[in-house]
Amino acid sequence: MTAAFDALMTITHRPATVFLRGEGSWLFDEAGRRYLDFVQGWAVNCLGHSPEPLVRALAEQAPRLINCSPAFYNEPMVRLAAALRAASGLERSFFANSGAEANEGAIKLARKWGQVHRGGAHEIVTFDQGFHGRTLATMSASGKAAWAALFEPKVPGFPKVPLGDLAAVEAAIGERTAAVLLEPIQGEAGVIPAGDDFLKDLRALTEAKGMLLILDEIQTGMGRTGRLFHYQHLGFHPDILTLGKGLGGGVPLAALLAREAVCCFEAGDQGGTFNGNPLMTAAGLAVLKTVTAPGFLEGVVATGAYLTEGLQRLSAKNGFGAVRGRGLLLALELGRPVGPALVEAAREAGLLINAPRPECLRFMPALNVGREEVDEMLAILEEVCGAVAPMPA
Repeated sequence: MTAAFDALMTITHRPATVFLRGEGSWLFDEAGRRYLDFVQGWAVNCLGHSPEPLVRALAEQAPRLINCSPAFYNEPMVRLAAALRAASGLERSFFANSGAEANEGAIKLARKWGQVHRGGAHEIVTFDQGFHGRTLATMSASGKAAWAALFEPKVPGFPKVPLGDLAAVEAAIGERTAAVLLEPIQGEAGVIPAGDDFLKDLRALTEAKGMLLILDEIQTGMGRTGRLFHYQHLGFHPDILTLGKGLGGGVPLAALLAREAVCCFEAGDQGGTFNGNPLMTAAGLAVLKTVTAPGFLEGVVATGAYLTEGLQRLSAKNGFGAVRGRGLLLALELGRPVGPALVEAAREAGLLINAPRPECLRFMPALNVGREEVDEMLAILEEVCGAVAPMPA
């Protein structure tokens, strides 16, 4: 199989490992070796690999109807939209195939709303180090420094400000501003929380200025932080919400949710060939049912606290820094650029972790990961740290 590697375009540096199957928190390669997975497709597989509810939903839906065109209603699409309305308090949904596509739709909706309700306003204030996807518009909205000169010219209309700086947000707002867009926790930046107080103040500011607040919960949504949606920790609703990753539990499904008053798309403004197809929305229903079952989110909170405590002990022992994040979206600040070396050594030891920045590690296990698996992860990581990143003298 190795000979076929060069048939793929180079878009990332992949190890020469081919995975054949997964089960819960474990992946198995072609040599039969197993790996404890604390990446889970970058917080995608919220129920782990090939979970029974998702497999069953796909198997039951596939013989009935896979796709019938988004020009028609289908049963799982309608049911998932109703379930998300009940769960979120946001009245309308548009289903997409990826988080980037959902964010692209949010940008379009905000610009159309600005055109209709705010005198043609089109700018959307975004944040340094933010990440919203890889389309040209979502890359333009992102604040990733490495993308500054990539694929120029980009889409204009996204002034950037520092995360947590309310005065900078207010200064960036003008008559052309339609919305503010941000992640409640910046995942790709290294799990950097915007802060509860800042988010509450931002909601108050956007309301006072008569503009929209868009929350990108592609990574924080679907139970990742211990509530179904991160904004539920805060006691307010956004105007627009985007979901992806965990919504499909491993299949390509995302959603753009919005308040009724914001929904100004007309027929033909937005669409997508596979959007809202019954196979993917049936999967989303199965995931949503599982994540909202009694006790599930309480388990996320408890396991998140257990993992946090374990990482704090490991940090103290190895001279690392703070543990940050919420629920089961966590990062360990390393204080020195040993992240890539730790990731590689951990993989060799049978553990999959992620270093979004050289100075930190990110942990995104399945939401139903067991404490025994947390303990095994910590044990492997402790051994790797001693070999690769010993405490400075």
